[in-house]
Amino acid sequence: MPSAMAACPRKRRHSMVVTSDDVMVVPYNSTWASSLHADLLLLVAWHLLDGDLMDYVRLRAVCKNWRYITICPRGHGITDPRFHPRRWMMLPEGHGLHPGHYKLGGYVRFLNLDTGTLVHVKLPLFKNHCILDSINGLLLLQRDEDSAILLLNPFTSDITELPPLSTLLTQVVTQSEITFGLCYCYLLKHGMSTAVFCNNDGTTTVMIILHHLSQLAYANSQDKQWILASWDLPLNMKAFSCQGKLYLVQYPASHGSQVLQIDPPLHVGSPPPRPKLIATCPTNKLVYGYHLVECDSNILLVCHTDDSRSPILIYNLENIIVGRFTPVRSIGKHALFLGERSLSVSSKALPTIIVETVIYKGPREHRFVQYHLSTAKWSEPVDECGIYGYSPGPHSLIQHIITCCIRRAWNKGLIYSEAEAYKPRWLTWKVKRKFRHWA
Repeated sequence: MPSAMAACPRKRRHSMVVTSDDVMVVPYNSTWASSLHADLLLLVAWHLLDGDLMDYVRLRAVCKNWRYITICPRGHGITDPRFHPRRWMMLPEGHGLHPGHYKLGGYVRFLNLDTGTLVHVKLPLFKNHCILDSINGLLLLQRDEDSAILLLNPFTSDITELPPLSTLLTQVVTQSEITFGLCYCYLLKHGMSTAVFCNNDGTTTVMIILHHLSQLAYANSQDKQWILASWDLPLNMKAFSCQGKLYLVQYPASHGSQVLQIDPPLHVGSPPPRPKLIATCPTNKLVYGYHLVECDSNILLVCHTDDSRSPILIYNLENIIVGRFTPVRSIGKHALFLGERSLSVSSKALPTIIVETVIYKGPREHRFVQYHLSTAKWSEPVDECGIYGYSPGPHSLIQHIITCCIRRAWNKGLIYSEAEAYKPRWLTWKVKRKFRHWA
C-alpha cells in the first residue's frame, strides 16, 4: 500500500495515504504465502478483522491467493458490520477547513484511536455533501442539492442512500410548529446521535435522535421517507450508540437516574420498539454526570456520586443492569474523553495523554478539565493557550480529540477553544456561498 508521512498537530506522526481506488492493491506474489492452508488463513483474517479493518486489508494485499480466499471488503463495507472501521475517527483540520474545502484537495484525515495511525483518504464525495455524524467509523452525510442522506464507509467507498432529510422536516415542522430554517438549524448545528443496524436481507436501518427536539426518526435503505417515532424521548438525557442500539441515560433526579435502551426494528419496515428500562441508578450512586462510553468492548457509565462533583466514579453497564454497583478501578492504558460524543483513546494513539484519566467539560469550571483516577486529583488537559485559543495558532492532538467529542464543531473543520466558541457564526460552514444550516 502506498505510504507517506503527513504533518500532524505539533509533531510528526507515522501516517499513510489511502485512496478509494488503491486500497485493495496487491503488490506481489509469495510462494510461502500461497502454500498457507485456506482454513488457517481465514482464521487469521477474521482475527485481524475483529481488531482493525486496515489490518485485514493489508493481509489481503500479501498475495493473489490470499486475496482470492478472503472476502473483499468492497461491496460489504456497510451491510456487514465486520467491515465497519470501528475505531477510526475523522480528525478535524482546524482553521475552518471542513471536509470538502478546496484547500484540502479532496482528502480527509482519519485517526485510529487504538494505534494512532493517521491516514489520508481521498473522498471527492464531499464536494457536494456535508457530514452530520460518525457511527462505528461510518459517516452520515447529507447531499446539498436534495438533502438526501447517505451512509459512507470511507475505506471501501461503499455507499447506502437513505431518504432525503426534507421528508423528515415536514413532519417535524407539522408537529412542533417551528420553521424549516429553524429546524435545519437544530439538526445541523446542534447535531444528532445515530445508530446503524444491518438487517439479514442486506438492507440497513438507521435511527437518529434529534437533539433539542427530543424525538427519534428512523428509515431503512428501501424507504422513501424518514418517519418520526410515535413516542417522545425523555428530556435531559445523554445518548450513546453501540451495535445498532441506542442507550439513553437520564439526568439524575430525586428518584434516581434511569438507563434506557432502544432496540432496532424487529422487522424491516416496522417501527423501533419503545425505549425499555434496563437499569435504575439510585441517588447515592449517581448524582451528577451521566456519560456512556465504550472502552475495551465494555460500556462504561461515568458519573459523580455527590454534589461536590468529586470524585468521578466509573461503572460497567453490565453490572448496573443486574444491580451491582462496583466501581471500575482501572481503565488500563486509556483516557476517556467525554462530551456530546464520548471516546476512549489508547496511549498508543496519544503518547502525550496521561492514562487512567477522564477529560471532560467541568460543570464548575465550564471548560475541559482532567481527572486522574489513581490520585483523585484534577489538572488541565492542555496549556492555557490551548484552552482559550489563539486563531490561527498551533493545536495539540488532544485538542483535536476534544473537538471530536463536540459534534457541533467537529464536522466544520474547527478546533474547539473557549475563545472561538463565543465568536459570531462560529458554528456555520458554507457551500457555494450559502450557509449550510439554512439550506
